[in-house]
Amino acid sequence: MGAADPSFDVSLTTMAVRAILAPSDEPTGRAEMIADRLSQAIRLGLIRDREQLPSELKLAEHLGVSTVTLREALATLREKGLITTRRGRGGGTFVQTPDDPTQWLAQRLGQFSTHELRDLGDHRSAISGTAAHLAAQRALPQEIENLTHQVERLRVAGTVSDRRRADTQFNLEVAAAAQSPRLTREELRLRAEIGDLLWLQLDEDDHTASVRARARLVEAIDRRDADLARRLAEQHVLADTARLLQLRLRIYDLGPAGHLSGAAS
Repeated sequence: MGAADPSFDVSLTTMAVRAILAPSDEPTGRAEMIADRLSQAIRLGLIRDREQLPSELKLAEHLGVSTVTLREALATLREKGLITTRRGRGGGTFVQTPDDPTQWLAQRLGQFSTHELRDLGDHRSAISGTAAHLAAQRALPQEIENLTHQVERLRVAGTVSDRRRADTQFNLEVAAAAQSPRLTREELRLRAEIGDLLWLQLDEDDHTASVRARARLVEAIDRRDADLARRLAEQHVLADTARLLQLRLRIYDLGPAGHLSGAAS
């Protein structure tokens, strides 16, 4: 993907575009893949609620697809209620997240079996642990500074969407600091698959603990303590997985509707 087009004034972040274009092992059509990746980017908070998408022509060009393919993808997102299009002055296509994201995410979580969640946890642990280990060995000073900035962004984020976005970008920056494009792509793929569920039903204490854990990881990377960095990254994934398994069992106990009380902080 080349440099950003300066005329791309209503634009997606680089991280969002990477998430949309990340390689996929699924045998899907191009329009279906773009629709799926756009919806994942919306769920991850990489594309914000009420954010305006670029024009169809510019977006198609940026994603490397035809306008026909893009329109098919956007039609799918409209059917899912993830975007809305307004005509006339001030019009355009805008992101809209579900009215009740807690119940929506709970239903998504209910689609995973406990075995699948454990398997995903093992995979995430391997990727995140290796990325952290290599980042501690290879990260440049500017990348460590950027990781510190990402932790601060996570700390001050006040909404679920902003926290999800900051957390996703932090993990991708760790993988990028490992100087491994393959690890970065795999982290993107995993985040697209499950990243929006990681902040389901978290409270303020959980948020504070997450920020503290991220800060400790950056300190380990900065000190070049690769073994500690790996352990901290793996411990974070282990805690994520245990919490998701607990929530999944609650959904199972509550039946097909999977109603969870409360909202993610």
